[in-house]
Amino acid sequence: MSNFVEEVINKKNINAVDELAAEDFLEHLPFPGQGPGREGLKFAINSMLTGFPDMHWTVDEQVAEGDTVVTRFSWTGTHDGDFMGIPPTNKKVETWGVVIDVVRDGLFAESRIIMDTMGLLQQLGVMG
Repeated sequence: MSNFVEEVINKKNINAVDELAAEDFLEHLPFPGQGPGREGLKFAINSMLTGFPDMHWTVDEQVAEGDTVVTRFSWTGTHDGDFMGIPPTNKKVETWGVVIDVVRDGLFAESRIIMDTMGLLQQLGVMG
């Protein structure tokens, strides 16, 4: 997960998904509009980067057992682009989340991401 975060998100190298995730990647809790597989994962990450072009993720804690990796993360960014239909607010945000990934044959095969979406929407001023 740390390498994925650094290469794909922090360095904005979306094409690295092709080398780090399985072609039939499964997101159990998909981002709105996210389709299946590797391309769906790219769509979700692109959606986040469109809304928050300076987004930077930090891996705060990580535990692995067998093929399962649990990561607690936080991220910061400035809402400078459209995000889920919300026009740019230019607000700086900081949010947290937990992701449970399954790694098979050295590739991310499955994921469940839980993020503080309510807190994010409150920081953007679209939810009280």
